[in-house]
Amino acid sequence: MLNFILCDDNLHLLDRLEKLLDNIFVKNNFDAKISLKTADYNKVLDYITNNKVDVILLDINLKSNKTGLQVAEQIRKINRNIYIIFTTGHLEYAMVAYKYKTFDYIAKPISYDRLEETIIRLFEDINSEPKKYIKLDNKNTVVDSSEIEYVKRDGMKLVFHTSCRDYDIYSSFNKFQERLPENFIRCHKSYIANISQIKDVEPVSGTITFRDNSSCEIGPKYKSEFMEVLRKYGNFE
Repeated sequence: MLNFILCDDNLHLLDRLEKLLDNIFVKNNFDAKISLKTADYNKVLDYITNNKVDVILLDINLKSNKTGLQVAEQIRKINRNIYIIFTTGHLEYAMVAYKYKTFDYIAKPISYDRLEETIIRLFEDINSEPKKYIKLDNKNTVVDSSEIEYVKRDGMKLVFHTSCRDYDIYSSFNKFQERLPENFIRCHKSYIANISQIKDVEPVSGTITFRDNSSCEIGPKYKSEFMEVLRKYGNFE
């Protein structure tokens, strides 16, 4: 199921947008729900930090101390994968909006047909991306690589940690690292981190916090290279 957030300073529009989306979900048999609708961008940032969010419809011209573009910049530091759809009556923002990896830009007033067109295209885009499954052992145990937060070496075992459960196998740490997608980066002699699942990094203490609030360490030997990869990856300053 895809989780949507709606953020607009017009409460009447928020209610209308919610109804339009619910109708689109039902009509097209989309597995989706609106997890949060709010006029407060701080609630958006807090929710994204602590919950799974797939799509946000975000007003650019928020009546607050931040614009929707500035909020989008903060969102990208928390989660680079969220689909951002901007809504606004100010067409001059359209080109700037795409700087933040925007999926679409919908001008106000929002029509049902225009919104449905965007949502259908969004689902097509999501469903076109094949999941990368990793075979863990000879018992045909497979796991979606995007769900793995980190891999830990524990003696002779490797522990693949996900938000739902841990998978333990007996295998070589270095050998298995070669089979992982490029977003898995060595950060410690005993840890490989999935950059896509990182929520926060504390370079001073050498601690990585993941989306499910689990954590692992950054080893001194790997710190410089790891931080450089993070900067290039675009999640952190």
